Amino acid sequence: MVQPLPRRTMLRGLAGAAVALPALEAMGKVAEAAPANRFCAIYTANGMSLPNPKNGIDQWSWFPKEQGARIQFTNSTEPLAKFADHVTFLSGMHHENGLLADPHMCSDMWLTGAPLHDPAPGTFNSVSLDQVVAQQTKVHCRQPSLVLSIDAGVGFLSRTGTISYNQEGKPIPAESHPRRVFDRMFRSNPADADQERKRLHRRMRLVDSVRESATDLKRQLGASDLRRMDQYLTSIQEVESRLEASERWLDVPLPPQDYSQLNLEATPEGEPADYYRNMFDLIALAFQADITRSVAFMLNREDGMGISDTFPLRLGLSRTHHNLSHAEDPDGQLMFSKYDRFLSEQIAFLMQRLAELKDAQGSVLDRTVVLYGSGCSTTHNPRNLPTLVAGGSQLGLRHGGHWRHDGERMSNFYLRLLQALGIHAETFSDSTGPLSSPLFG
Repeated sequence: MVQPLPRRTMLRGLAGAAVALPALEAMGKVAEAAPANRFCAIYTANGMSLPNPKNGIDQWSWFPKEQGARIQFTNSTEPLAKFADHVTFLSGMHHENGLLADPHMCSDMWLTGAPLHDPAPGTFNSVSLDQVVAQQTKVHCRQPSLVLSIDAGVGFLSRTGTISYNQEGKPIPAESHPRRVFDRMFRSNPADADQERKRLHRRMRLVDSVRESATDLKRQLGASDLRRMDQYLTSIQEVESRLEASERWLDVPLPPQDYSQLNLEATPEGEPADYYRNMFDLIALAFQADITRSVAFMLNREDGMGISDTFPLRLGLSRTHHNLSHAEDPDGQLMFSKYDRFLSEQIAFLMQRLAELKDAQGSVLDRTVVLYGSGCSTTHNPRNLPTLVAGGSQLGLRHGGHWRHDGERMSNFYLRLLQALGIHAETFSDSTGPLSSPLFG
């Protein structure tokens, strides 16, 4: 009979660092282990469709018509109706600093609330919500976080390609290709552990060498090049953290999972729904395997940037995403709403997958907070930010309503979310106190 592992079993990593293992069956009753609290932020650019009343298509507005404890789904959000007991709409909130910033910066600050209009010398942004979660949960996971976007990389100021920022406010590069995400998350073969460890050490030495050379080069650069180099060094730091995490978990096998429905060759150049659903499948599987507890996914970019701007055309609509967001005529606003409905269908797919997958406590959805929204309401309007919260019923969230919080800071909402996730926090960004909302009971 195999002796159970002690519950305080640790893995020894680089420089003697000790990292706690997650709950394993070898430790005995999994039910006694601390449950996993997860966070997934999903961003869509260009706001949501809120048609002008004079156009007579109010039933296509993204926000429910009335507020209260019963959601009146519109045509734009109807695909989410089957999850009525697991979702909540919030309206009326804003980022205080967003009112003063360039309106194209709304994706840069959606998860940070940073003072982009008047940054301190040498700074631009602050840490994003997903990375606060990652810092608190990384000890339990193979990877601190999973950062995804439609175009990969970081983009550039006000036209960012990522919504995730590290502790220093530097953008974290995102990944966009399903196969690369899969290889990073799920390729693990303990039988080849020694060979893999040697390969990891070679890559670590290479990363160390590159970082040292880049640091020396910074002394010779001007201000513009320094910013580019800082972004590059952030990328190097992210690679280094992944490599270190990979070694710590090298000898721990992944739980068995079914990958048969994945299409790892799906790309943004192909069918949009196929691409999004494969990415959402990867997120759901990563949560179930406890590979990470923090995910940020940028579905599309602001101001017509990137390949996703053409998605509406591929779905049979007659204008690009950014063009639709500026539409004032009834036909244009209706098409914008129909694209919102397409995105609602993709969010519903993710929720279905999270509900189907199980962990030791039950449904993965019940211990996962999904945040879906945009950094503006209508085009370039930083007020009344569209916000949908899903999941997390075992974290105390009380769903099934539409609650309006006029003039409330998003940072107050984010602070309360952190607390719901079991993270001790007294402040976040420019918060003035945790949001009081029926969502939180």
